[in-house]
Amino acid sequence: MPESGSRTLDETKIWHLPEARIYKARSGFREKLAVTRYKFGEIISGIVETRIEADDHRVLPEILSEVPGKKSLEWARRLSEVECRNTTYLGDDWPIFWKKAEGVNVWDVDGNRFLDMTSGFGVAGLGYGFTGDALREQSASLVHAMGDVHPARVKVELCEALSEITFEKWVGEKGKCLFGNSGFEAVEAALKTAVIATRRSGILSFEGGYHGLGYGALLGQGIDWFREPFEGQMAKVTQRLSFPRTEEELDKFTDELWKLDGLAIGAVLVEPIQGRGGIVVPPKGFLKILREWCDTVGAILIFDEIYTGFWRTGKMFACEWEGVVPDLICLGKALSGGFPISVCVGRAEVMDAWPPSEGEALHTSTFLGNPMGCAMAIEAIRRYREPRTESVVEAAATNLQEALAGLGTLNCVKEIRGRGLMMGVETDSGDRVLEAVKGLLRDGVIALPDGPIGDVVAMTPPLSISREEVEFAIRRLREHLG
Repeated sequence: MPESGSRTLDETKIWHLPEARIYKARSGFREKLAVTRYKFGEIISGIVETRIEADDHRVLPEILSEVPGKKSLEWARRLSEVECRNTTYLGDDWPIFWKKAEGVNVWDVDGNRFLDMTSGFGVAGLGYGFTGDALREQSASLVHAMGDVHPARVKVELCEALSEITFEKWVGEKGKCLFGNSGFEAVEAALKTAVIATRRSGILSFEGGYHGLGYGALLGQGIDWFREPFEGQMAKVTQRLSFPRTEEELDKFTDELWKLDGLAIGAVLVEPIQGRGGIVVPPKGFLKILREWCDTVGAILIFDEIYTGFWRTGKMFACEWEGVVPDLICLGKALSGGFPISVCVGRAEVMDAWPPSEGEALHTSTFLGNPMGCAMAIEAIRRYREPRTESVVEAAATNLQEALAGLGTLNCVKEIRGRGLMMGVETDSGDRVLEAVKGLLRDGVIALPDGPIGDVVAMTPPLSISREEVEFAIRRLREHLG
């Protein structure tokens, strides 16, 4: 039985549970091992799959070429000839082109192995591939159905699972679902629902908020440079308030909120923790104030949890930190772990404002409720609901926050903030962050700038990341920021 460096088998760590991959030390092929001890203290038995950390540190970066390598640069050249030039930034030092991914690791076309501290925009919740078996099984029988005419069975099962983990859990009543493909479609479904439920077109959103880039979602966009080129085609229905960061700002926000004409506003669109806005956590009580205001004026409270959902902040959903229940919740990203599927889930009373279908849906799409996406999402939810998941997330979040705390001694670091595994390091310069992120890439760590001016380094790794991986990434970050 192989050892991991000087470790014994009893000390081998369980990976993204319960079915993770094994790497046999040195030889590199997979095998199943019988284990009776689990790193976090839980006794388990039988045959499980885990990943052994070989003495070559197989899960840490391994850089074999310049970054980007020759193959990535060639793919960039080819892409430049055929893709809209605004989509992918192409330079001498960016990007790498991915070939495969597993767990917390990404391999590029040049054979370099990277540690991904972004979870692929927050998609790879428990690591890359954790819903892959569900995709393979479903694709063997049905890859497409007529989602709003003759649906696949798995669409029903996913609706039931989503209802159970949201409104049935929160208030003991059914939730109802409206599916999309990308996250912004869930937001647009929510905004449409609010119009139908309230007969009001007004929207309240927040500076720094990010809800996707479709035209409907842009109505709530709080980062100006995403929205401004298209405002000539957009309705003037949105009011924006500052997103509070401190108790003092919360008091000011509350005063401004109650001065608004609430009877003109049908939807309040908010992220419980802002993501692209710079990983901003509002003061305690913010969501409760919004709930009270919406109840008073009759507006629909929409929580955009596309980024924060599914344990990203240390709870299944970020709104659970305050115990505030929205009228509608928008989910995507880690919902499936890799398939383009999103959903707006709402209280039945609100969702039933939509008229019954008479054969032609008012809001639908060709790929609504795609069976492969539904199967992956069902598997993801099953994994997220396992009792052990919370302790895995708690341990990983503690490791990340402890490692990041050491950056507070750097003169360039203004604030370290966030919750769970959604953390940000605000610095004194967007240029500094950009150079640090590029340096990290050369070292084999994938990270991204965040915030409206790019002065925040975002750290949102897969929930299954180990202490060793966290410490490696943050050491490199410290070197580049310093």
